[in-house]
Amino acid sequence: QLQLVESGGGLVQPGGSLRLSCAASGFTLHYYAIAWFRQAPGKEREGVSCLSASGTTTNYADPVKGRFTVSRDNAKNTVYLQMNSLKPEDTAVYYCAAERLSSWYQCRFDDMDYWGKGTLVTVSS
Repeated sequence: QLQLVESGGGLVQPGGSLRLSCAASGFTLHYYAIAWFRQAPGKEREGVSCLSASGTTTNYADPVKGRFTVSRDNAKNTVYLQMNSLKPEDTAVYYCAAERLSSWYQCRFDDMDYWGKGTLVTVSS
């Protein structure tokens, strides 16, 4: 079965850090660009960060630039989202997604092939 499974969410105080993981099973994540999305209560889903299959191209949404870092460990078939200096407005369900693109060096937030079910991040004191 082809799936992505997120983990690492939880409750954290403002200014704290979390690292989200997204493990793939049933397919080799190495060949896919990946993206992290989030959806806050009452808001539309938004792209947060993406990473090319090559691992050399990244893109971050303006609200998280300088605070979030996306990475991948191909040996573990897993991608990560390191989130630092968390703010209450980062509270959301975070999803990872994967897309096989013709370019090894591209990533985007459209037309994803596989989605995880999400992990909840709550930033509150």
